[in-house]
Amino acid sequence: MIIYGKQVCLHALKKHEKNIKTVYIAKRGILPQKLFNAYQSKIKFLEERWAQSMSKGGNHQGILVELESFQESTLTTLKHERFIVVLDGLTDTGNIGAIVRSAYALGVDGIIATGVKSLKIASIVRTSSGALLEMPFVIVPNILDVLNELKQVNFTIYGASMDGENLNKCQFMEKKVLVLGSEDKGLSKRAKSKVDKIISIEMKREFNSLNVSAAAAILIYRMGNVI
Repeated sequence: MIIYGKQVCLHALKKHEKNIKTVYIAKRGILPQKLFNAYQSKIKFLEERWAQSMSKGGNHQGILVELESFQESTLTTLKHERFIVVLDGLTDTGNIGAIVRSAYALGVDGIIATGVKSLKIASIVRTSSGALLEMPFVIVPNILDVLNELKQVNFTIYGASMDGENLNKCQFMEKKVLVLGSEDKGLSKRAKSKVDKIISIEMKREFNSLNVSAAAAILIYRMGNVI
């Protein structure tokens, strides 16, 4: 798995030394001296055109890092946690990465992506600024399987939708799941059939909705600070 961009690469180099296979540098001086010395045996210098090719035209900022393959968590492991976010059919890695970043910062214990068979993990690592490398994350295609298993171990399921109860009037259980639907379709019928309560963010002005990642940050913050 190859990631690129200064911020995410420096994060990986500082926090995940055991997972680093190769450090590709296309801009001299990009690494602090301490990191350069630590990874000297794994550093390879390359021309700009090769860096562009490896990043597929993305903004690599002069550094790329090859990591060991991402290791997913398991649903069995996450069933022992307290606060889980379930993604219902989200595919945009920019949105997913932003959600992962907020979820990690605000205390979510794990994220489950459903409605998909695979995702571009390297892209999510990049767009989450490396937070995915610390966040337990698993892909389980069938959301019914996920929600059924979580309900069996006493999780309360909350779904985000514009027609839900005002977030500020809700009280949340200690073991909780936040289900986020895709921006174009919202919560799927399958998800709604298992949700215990629909919640929403009250808008101060007439507007359709917030971006799903922005809404996720608000919901996670509120749910994580109220039991």
